Amino acid sequence: MKYLYLLLSATIVSVLFASCAGNKDLQEKAPANLGDVYYTAQGEVIKLYIAVNSIQTNRVNLTDVYFRNRKAALTTNEDMPGVYMATFQTGKQDMIMSSDPKEEFGNKVPQKMEKMNFELNEDEAILIFNQNSKVKYYKLKGVKERE
Repeated sequence: MKYLYLLLSATIVSVLFASCAGNKDLQEKAPANLGDVYYTAQGEVIKLYIAVNSIQTNRVNLTDVYFRNRKAALTTNEDMPGVYMATFQTGKQDMIMSSDPKEEFGNKVPQKMEKMNFELNEDEAILIFNQNSKVKYYKLKGVKERE
Protein backbone atom coordinates (compact mmCIF):
# COMPACT_ATOMS: atom_id res chain seq x y z
CA MET A 1 0.00 0.00 0.00
CA LYS A 2 2.88 2.35 0.79
CA TYR A 3 4.37 1.72 -2.64
CA LEU A 4 1.07 2.52 -4.33
CA TYR A 5 0.81 5.77 -2.36
CA LEU A 6 4.41 6.66 -3.26
CA LEU A 7 3.85 5.88 -6.95
CA LEU A 8 0.63 7.91 -7.02
CA SER A 9 2.34 10.87 -5.32
CA ALA A 10 5.25 10.78 -7.77
CA THR A 11 2.82 10.69 -10.70
CA ILE A 12 0.89 13.71 -9.42
CA VAL A 13 4.08 15.70 -8.85
CA SER A 14 5.40 14.89 -12.34
CA VAL A 15 2.08 15.93 -13.92
CA LEU A 16 2.20 19.24 -12.03
CA PHE A 17 5.74 19.93 -13.22
CA ALA A 18 4.83 19.02 -16.78
CA SER A 19 1.89 21.42 -16.74
CA CYS A 20 4.14 24.23 -15.45
CA ALA A 21 6.57 23.60 -18.29
CA GLY A 22 3.66 23.90 -20.72
CA ASN A 23 3.51 27.63 -20.02
CA LYS A 24 6.64 28.01 -22.11
CA ASP A 25 4.94 26.84 -25.29
CA LEU A 26 5.74 28.89 -28.35
CA GLN A 27 3.11 31.25 -29.69
CA GLU A 28 2.00 30.66 -33.26
CA LYS A 29 1.19 34.32 -33.87
CA ALA A 30 3.77 37.11 -33.67
CA PRO A 31 3.20 39.63 -30.86
CA ALA A 32 3.63 42.51 -33.32
CA ASN A 33 3.96 43.20 -37.03
CA LEU A 34 7.63 42.26 -37.39
CA GLY A 35 9.97 43.24 -40.21
CA ASP A 36 13.53 42.04 -40.87
CA VAL A 37 15.42 40.14 -38.18
CA TYR A 38 19.18 40.14 -38.64
CA TYR A 39 22.47 40.28 -36.74
CA THR A 40 25.92 41.74 -37.12
CA ALA A 41 29.08 40.19 -35.71
CA GLN A 42 32.11 42.29 -34.87
CA GLY A 43 34.83 40.46 -33.01
CA GLU A 44 33.35 39.01 -29.83
CA VAL A 45 30.11 41.03 -30.01
CA ILE A 46 26.92 39.99 -31.79
CA LYS A 47 24.11 42.52 -32.17
CA LEU A 48 20.67 41.21 -33.05
CA TYR A 49 18.18 43.61 -34.65
CA ILE A 50 14.41 43.11 -34.80
CA ALA A 51 12.50 45.59 -36.96
CA VAL A 52 8.98 46.20 -35.66
CA ASN A 53 6.54 47.75 -38.15
CA SER A 54 3.73 48.16 -35.59
CA ILE A 55 3.08 47.08 -32.01
CA GLN A 56 0.36 47.66 -29.43
CA THR A 57 2.59 48.99 -26.66
CA ASN A 58 -0.31 49.11 -24.21
CA ARG A 59 -0.71 45.30 -24.46
CA VAL A 60 2.67 43.95 -25.61
CA ASN A 61 6.15 44.59 -24.24
CA LEU A 62 9.16 42.99 -25.97
CA THR A 63 11.64 42.22 -23.19
CA ASP A 64 14.36 39.68 -24.06
CA VAL A 65 15.66 37.40 -26.76
CA TYR A 66 17.51 34.04 -26.79
CA PHE A 67 20.04 33.64 -29.58
CA ARG A 68 22.84 31.09 -29.89
CA ASN A 69 22.52 29.89 -26.29
CA ARG A 70 22.61 33.39 -24.84
CA LYS A 71 19.93 35.65 -23.45
CA ALA A 72 19.98 39.45 -23.71
CA ALA A 73 17.59 42.30 -22.98
CA LEU A 74 15.97 44.10 -25.90
CA THR A 75 16.45 47.85 -26.10
CA THR A 76 15.31 50.56 -28.47
CA ASN A 77 17.55 53.11 -30.12
CA GLU A 78 16.54 56.68 -30.99
CA ASP A 79 18.77 56.55 -34.09
CA MET A 80 16.82 53.55 -35.40
CA PRO A 81 13.11 54.05 -34.59
CA GLY A 82 11.05 50.88 -34.72
CA VAL A 83 14.08 48.62 -34.27
CA TYR A 84 14.76 46.61 -31.12
CA MET A 85 18.35 45.55 -30.45
CA ALA A 86 20.06 42.97 -28.22
CA THR A 87 23.82 42.75 -27.62
CA PHE A 88 25.55 39.42 -26.95
CA GLN A 89 29.12 39.02 -25.72
CA THR A 90 30.61 35.84 -27.16
CA GLY A 91 34.10 36.11 -25.69
CA LYS A 92 35.66 37.04 -22.40
CA GLN A 93 35.68 40.72 -21.51
CA ASP A 94 38.62 42.56 -20.04
CA MET A 95 38.12 43.01 -16.32
CA ILE A 96 39.78 45.59 -14.12
CA MET A 97 41.18 43.88 -11.05
CA SER A 98 42.35 46.16 -8.28
CA SER A 99 42.60 46.38 -4.52
CA ASP A 100 40.57 49.61 -4.82
CA PRO A 101 36.86 48.73 -5.40
CA LYS A 102 36.26 52.11 -7.05
CA GLU A 103 38.52 51.12 -9.94
CA GLU A 104 36.52 47.89 -10.48
CA PHE A 105 33.21 49.75 -10.55
CA GLY A 106 33.09 49.87 -14.37
CA ASN A 107 33.31 46.07 -14.79
CA LYS A 108 30.27 44.55 -16.42
CA VAL A 109 28.76 41.24 -15.40
CA PRO A 110 29.80 38.62 -17.97
CA GLN A 111 27.08 37.11 -20.13
CA LYS A 112 26.79 33.41 -19.42
CA MET A 113 25.39 30.62 -21.53
CA GLU A 114 21.68 30.10 -20.88
CA LYS A 115 19.92 26.77 -20.72
CA MET A 116 16.95 26.91 -23.08
CA ASN A 117 13.93 24.66 -23.28
CA PHE A 118 13.78 25.13 -27.05
CA GLU A 119 15.64 23.47 -29.89
CA LEU A 120 16.99 26.20 -32.17
CA ASN A 121 18.89 26.21 -35.44
CA GLU A 122 21.68 28.72 -36.11
CA ASP A 123 19.23 31.03 -37.91
CA GLU A 124 16.55 31.02 -35.17
CA ALA A 125 15.94 33.02 -32.01
CA ILE A 126 13.28 33.11 -29.30
CA LEU A 127 11.55 36.43 -28.65
CA ILE A 128 10.34 36.82 -25.06
CA PHE A 129 7.50 39.25 -24.50
CA ASN A 130 4.83 40.16 -21.99
CA GLN A 131 1.28 40.23 -23.23
CA ASN A 132 -1.49 41.18 -20.80
CA SER A 133 0.93 40.55 -17.89
CA LYS A 134 1.81 37.01 -19.07
CA VAL A 135 5.25 35.94 -20.30
CA LYS A 136 5.09 34.41 -23.78
CA TYR A 137 7.56 33.13 -26.38
CA TYR A 138 7.73 33.42 -30.16
CA LYS A 139 10.26 31.74 -32.48
CA LEU A 140 11.98 34.03 -34.97
CA LYS A 141 13.11 32.16 -38.09
CA GLY A 142 15.46 33.13 -40.89
CA VAL A 143 17.81 35.34 -38.87
CA LYS A 144 20.53 36.37 -41.34
CA GLU A 145 23.92 38.01 -40.87
CA ARG A 146 24.52 41.49 -42.27
CA GLU A 147 27.78 43.33 -42.51
